[in-house]
Amino acid sequence: KGMATPEKAMITLDAMKMLDPCRLKPDSMETERIITVLDETIAKLEMSSLIPRIINSLDKFADMLGPEITNSLIEHQKLSNEMEHLLARSEEEDTMTAEEQQGCLCLLEQRLKCSVRNILRLLLANPSLCQGLKYEAWARESPAEVFIKAFGEFRNFMLERLLTSPVEEEEKIQFMEDISHQIKKNTEAITALQAELAAAIQAREEEVHKRDNAIKDLKTSMQHLAKDCEAGIQQIKQQGEEQQKEELQASQARCARLQEDIQQLGAQLSALVLEHRASELALRKRKCRLEREIVNWIEKYDTDMGEKQAEYEEVHAAYAKEKAQLSLLTEKHAVLLQEYSQIEEERRIRQKKEEQALKELTTMTLAAIRIQAFWRGYLVRSLFKSKRKKKGKGK
Repeated sequence: KGMATPEKAMITLDAMKMLDPCRLKPDSMETERIITVLDETIAKLEMSSLIPRIINSLDKFADMLGPEITNSLIEHQKLSNEMEHLLARSEEEDTMTAEEQQGCLCLLEQRLKCSVRNILRLLLANPSLCQGLKYEAWARESPAEVFIKAFGEFRNFMLERLLTSPVEEEEKIQFMEDISHQIKKNTEAITALQAELAAAIQAREEEVHKRDNAIKDLKTSMQHLAKDCEAGIQQIKQQGEEQQKEELQASQARCARLQEDIQQLGAQLSALVLEHRASELALRKRKCRLEREIVNWIEKYDTDMGEKQAEYEEVHAAYAKEKAQLSLLTEKHAVLLQEYSQIEEERRIRQKKEEQALKELTTMTLAAIRIQAFWRGYLVRSLFKSKRKKKGKGK
């Protein structure tokens, strides 16, 4: 018992170390990319599972979706109806050949895939619309819900495998094997104690049975002895009073001997009773001790299981909290990314306008320089021409 507490504390510490939620953080760019791809796939699966519900209530969601998405959904519904009609016609009639049916089905399948991709692209381009649709059309079909849940579990499993090193995986496996071995040893010990208890109870019952048989035999022998005495006395009385005096001493001696035998048998009976009572008391004490040990083992097992259940609930609560925080941060990131794209587009347009204005200013400046140069040349030529005329008149 002195070594049980440190060992239990060490096992609990190892379990908390392995299940620490702080370790569940991506530590590489590849891991983040893989998890991002899986999260985007889950979002696409959720939206694609809502498409039949949205199509069935298209009048309700028309204002929210807009004309482009509504037209895409109507086209998708037409393709779905055409596919169902083709499948039903292929089952009812055999007018088309197998190759023609296969070709039509492949073509419709490709068109349906393109339609779904187009709808998802339009929906995912507007995160607020996706959130509104999830809130309004929350009901999904059972197979889709099961598949999305299974894919989410696959995503969590991949995250755990990506964040778990080979050494940690080996430590985890060794830890589970140690726990299984300890549980097996405890079960074997409990089984052995139960078998020992059953053997002790059976031995005690056999001893009690033997004691009862011995007591019964002694009573029977005492009854037979009393009958023999009475028969002898009657026989002595029938022989006559004459032989009574002669055999009185012999009869008294015989009675004394019989009395001693009775006393000895009574003493033996008392000794056997005391011995059997002592043996029964020892067996009762041993039984009580074994029962206390079994109760202690059961209480210890219940305590360990309660602690492990509490640890599991704490880890699960922390995981749910971090998952909610991750969803909130993802939504904020999507909104900020959209705002950043709008700002970059405005900046690009403004820069393009500034470059255009600068280009026009440069063109106008060059034009003005050329016009000024032409005008100065014109003035100089005019001046020289007037001076040349004046010189000609003077001559």
